[in-house]
Amino acid sequence: MMDLNKLMCPIKSSSELLALHQTIIDSKEFKSDKIYICAGGGCIASGSMKVKDAIAAQLEQAQLNDKISIVETGCLGPCALGPVMIIGKDETFYQNVKPKDAHEIVEQHIKGDTIVERLIHPVGEKKVAKRSDIPFFKNQKKDVLRNCGKINPTKIADYISFGGYQALSKVLTEMTSEKVVSEVTISGLRGRGGAGFPTGVKWGYASKSKDPIKYILCNADEGDPGAFMDRSILEGDPHSVLEGMIIGAYAIGSSQGYIYVRAEYPLAVERFQIAIDQAREFGLLGENILGSGFNFDLEIRKGSGAFVCGEETALMVSIEGKRGEPRPRPPFPAEKGLWNKPTVLNNVETFSNIPQLILEGGEHYAKTGTDKSKGTKIFALAGTVKVSGLVEVAVGTPLRELVFDIGGGISTGKKYKAAQIGGPSGGCIPEQHLDVPLDYESLNSLGAIMGSGGLIVMDESSCMVDVARFFMEFVQEESCGKCTPCREGTARMLDLLNKICDGNGEMSDLDELEKLSGTVKNASLCGLGQTAPNPFQSTFRYFKEEYIEHIRDKKCRTAVCKSLIKFEILDACNGCQSCKKVCPVEAILGDKKQQHIINTDLCIRCGLCLSTCKFDAIIKY
Repeated sequence: MMDLNKLMCPIKSSSELLALHQTIIDSKEFKSDKIYICAGGGCIASGSMKVKDAIAAQLEQAQLNDKISIVETGCLGPCALGPVMIIGKDETFYQNVKPKDAHEIVEQHIKGDTIVERLIHPVGEKKVAKRSDIPFFKNQKKDVLRNCGKINPTKIADYISFGGYQALSKVLTEMTSEKVVSEVTISGLRGRGGAGFPTGVKWGYASKSKDPIKYILCNADEGDPGAFMDRSILEGDPHSVLEGMIIGAYAIGSSQGYIYVRAEYPLAVERFQIAIDQAREFGLLGENILGSGFNFDLEIRKGSGAFVCGEETALMVSIEGKRGEPRPRPPFPAEKGLWNKPTVLNNVETFSNIPQLILEGGEHYAKTGTDKSKGTKIFALAGTVKVSGLVEVAVGTPLRELVFDIGGGISTGKKYKAAQIGGPSGGCIPEQHLDVPLDYESLNSLGAIMGSGGLIVMDESSCMVDVARFFMEFVQEESCGKCTPCREGTARMLDLLNKICDGNGEMSDLDELEKLSGTVKNASLCGLGQTAPNPFQSTFRYFKEEYIEHIRDKKCRTAVCKSLIKFEILDACNGCQSCKKVCPVEAILGDKKQQHIINTDLCIRCGLCLSTCKFDAIIKY
């Protein structure tokens, strides 16, 4: 990219911003052919930077580096296929690329204009080269992720070239703060952090406060297992979040903001800090932004990994330098939040919606989604699907479409069983409700929540009692302990679930679990405790028979719960003694060339015998 220091810097007016935009898109570099290589966290871990270096070396050797530029982009989406890359205007999509493929890509594709067939995506019995023809991509609606995969997140010029900061310019030159709040309200945008509270209503409360000091905060403390939506936005398009926060600050009358990011997200922190520094240098952050007289600045605060700090009041307490514990509400943060001043808190995805919403208008935004849930939603699709990764769809899209059209169906060849949506505080959606629209009201009616967007797909090999136990263990460990219902209630629920999974459960335990789940939900102080029972309640609602089998029959139908597993040696055993040699507790008995048996009293159910047997003579049930 061109030398930014030679361009208009700092930008002192909206007209200068528009002129800079035109200068960039008229430049030779902007119009050059491009190779987009994913530099999101997942692809970097898979070796995408080594691929980039290898491609660059091949382009230089072929004397093409002046004609073709390499763009290190944010997450392209299909994380399980990384490293991934897109070539040229025809958007040829390559997956599982290795450094050794660089020579063939440059020689065959770049120079020879022939696609490297072995690196393109299979769809059924054929392979598809163009990104827009691949089901994973063509069934999405990318609004929030509009720039991910198109820009280098560390280059402000890239963001400006795609209309970046034009929404801020519009706000500062054409709109009052009341008009901004009105447009956000008209749009129907709801907070994407989990609760789904109307964003415009929240902004409206804070904007009406007469207090001269107000704060705007961004929640990037993404703690759900398997969730990486906010991380990917910060890594791939940090300026969209920054621009959204500045617009929000203008709307409520704030001059100071903070973004609270998990310390476990070093790449996201690094790229967002780069964005802050660049915005300051270009006059888009700080004093007298775009010559409008509006002042606003922003700082990063890093969290230490406490899940409870994703709750808004606990997050604010943590920013203040205290132990992250929730505070009773009311008063609500819009009245008394950070340092007892009016405060607005939204998450990364919510703020990233704002620039496009402002440019296109609230009414246009409201055309996507359902009557009560507008816009798009990003999901971290994981579990037993063929193509896992980052997905954005219109709110109201059926779960079946997400799992089977975009995700490609179940990767194991087994049947779909359930999808855990909304993280540890979410719920399980069984097969009979696969066509549920992914909106707030529909999910709530099934005992689940939208949450921040974590979505884990499970096949029929998953034990739903164990799933409830796993999430309850997570929630119990992450409870701050401030309120008794959450601290003691989740601990007791976990004890009962462990008891059932260990084969020691009694039918009365189910009654106690039901009563406890209601108490914890209704009496806990914050959202963590109030939603903690969801995994138990939803699995018990749809998979009650599995709980009963664990207690009545001492059986786990999926052979997941270790204490309930049994191994048996069949007649096919030829007495090779391979299993006997690996058994750590000498539980396998029998002479050589004679069928062996397993002493179930000694067996510790480690499974070594099953994995060692070459004759399919051992079964697990």
